Amino acid sequence: MAVGVFDSGLGGLTVLDALNRRLPDVPFVYYGDNANTPYGTRDAEDIYQLTTKGVQRLFDEGCDLVILACNTASAAALRRMQETWIPKDKRVLGVFVPLIESLTERQWGDNSPPREVAVKHVALFATPATVASRAFQRELAFRAIGVDVEAQPCGGVVDAIEQGDMILAEALVHSHVEALHRRMPKPEAAVLGCTHYPLMEDAFRAALGPDVSVYSQPELVAASLDDYLKRHPEMVGEGRESAFLTTGDPAAVGRKATQFLRRRIPFRAA
Repeated sequence: MAVGVFDSGLGGLTVLDALNRRLPDVPFVYYGDNANTPYGTRDAEDIYQLTTKGVQRLFDEGCDLVILACNTASAAALRRMQETWIPKDKRVLGVFVPLIESLTERQWGDNSPPREVAVKHVALFATPATVASRAFQRELAFRAIGVDVEAQPCGGVVDAIEQGDMILAEALVHSHVEALHRRMPKPEAAVLGCTHYPLMEDAFRAALGPDVSVYSQPELVAASLDDYLKRHPEMVGEGRESAFLTTGDPAAVGRKATQFLRRRIPFRAA
């Protein structure tokens, strides 16, 4: 019974891979909007329209629950979708909250007032649209006080990853970390606020140094979904088979995805 996974391109495959390991008996339908990637430089209205279109396609595929495995979509579109668009019998969850819960050492669903936490200086690496939305800071403020967040928009990194140019992506990561360090020389924690970035996690860790705790989303999201499905088994939809959908060229996207995950990924047209 399938759960939908939405992403602007290939980055959400890092989340899907973790979901498959954590929940091997749950089929997932992946939707990559590769024809319109990246979302990180688009305006909020454009992101909203593209995201609702993709999520509706997953609903049509039999998914009652959809994970937005795209931080830009989660930041720029999710709240509006939840308030005005999502049917009452469907659920759409973002990827920010599990990460912030881990950062602030909170259990899922802990709605107690914000409190002091151990980490005081956090570096956020994300797309320009995610940074502009300030969604991470807003969600963090619901749970913690006294945390200084310095956000670094990482232009170009998603494009390089989608194009398969990992040498350029690594060079851009080091450049963005250097820019962050000029404003926050000694972050205690770094948040990789884009699901493409786990593919460059080693580069981020090398540039940040061993004293910085790096928070990457795939395993955190997988653990959160596992917990959610145990409490809401009715949210697993009617779909019975895994599938990979793309708005791009299925053969080309499949080749790139196979390189990332080191296993064959058979995409078909969305």
